[in-house]
Amino acid sequence: MNVLNQLSVWLSFQLSIIFFIGIPIALLLWSIKKRNKAVNKLLSIYWKVSLLFFISLFLFIGKYNYSLLITNISLLLMTISVWFWNDINDELKEYDLSNSLTITTKVWRWSITFISLNFLIQSLQNLACFSFINSSACEIWLQPSINFYIIVKNLFNFFFGANFIQPIANFLRLFLLFIYIFGLI
Repeated sequence: MNVLNQLSVWLSFQLSIIFFIGIPIALLLWSIKKRNKAVNKLLSIYWKVSLLFFISLFLFIGKYNYSLLITNISLLLMTISVWFWNDINDELKEYDLSNSLTITTKVWRWSITFISLNFLIQSLQNLACFSFINSSACEIWLQPSINFYIIVKNLFNFFFGANFIQPIANFLRLFLLFIYIFGLI
């Protein structure tokens, strides 16, 4: 069961890269090219909210105890941000089924919803990890953040010629979270 759970968590993080980063970037570029204001507006709201998810990944790198809780909150907010705007929903309904951009956007919204729900169900199986991520039972949640740390470390070294060490990651996570919360006020 543990191997299956570990594989499921790993797959969730891999799908989140595709559906939370890759597809929204493609949709944004596509909507700019097609001059679709409804999709542009939807993605503008989505990117503002999804920053909390990326901050939560930095919290995982620093092994911050409430990082899983913040990740689930961010996923909930991301799901809400793509659904609960009546004006955008009405504009998307006006397009016919032959408009591939709006169909792709609708499929992407449902995908985000199911991935977020799956992520929540998986994290509820490890309820203790919501408050204490450093336990041995929560190791499966930290493994994807180690991979993310390696990627950020290599990018940081490439762009700035410096080492991305744990104190820098700790500073970035707290600074980004502070800026995000300050931006909400």
